[in-house]
Amino acid sequence: MDEPAMDLRAFHSEVEGHLLAAAAHEEARVAAARFASGLDWLPEAERAEVERRFAAEHLALARASWQRTARRGEELRGEYEAVYRALRARVLAVVLLGLALVAAVDFVVLASG
Repeated sequence: MDEPAMDLRAFHSEVEGHLLAAAAHEEARVAAARFASGLDWLPEAERAEVERRFAAEHLALARASWQRTARRGEELRGEYEAVYRALRARVLAVVLLGLALVAAVDFVVLASG
């Protein structure tokens, strides 16, 4: 693949990553605010601290989930690549065997004719 296409793909991935991170931060902030809104008996400063900690934990869980998903994706990619290589080797072997069989039949036909 040429250099500009790789740069564009890397740029696209980077922008997508930033958008996903921003969405995760917003999701964590909203979830934390929703959780803390039920703690109206807490003083404002303590409620803000609960929100901050909740959002941080929410983001940590999301990050861990993304990392597990990425690791599993890499594992699956490796597994599928191994299966693909084995299948490609089998197809090549069958094609070569077929060509050898055709050559042998041609040789027998030409030798007996």
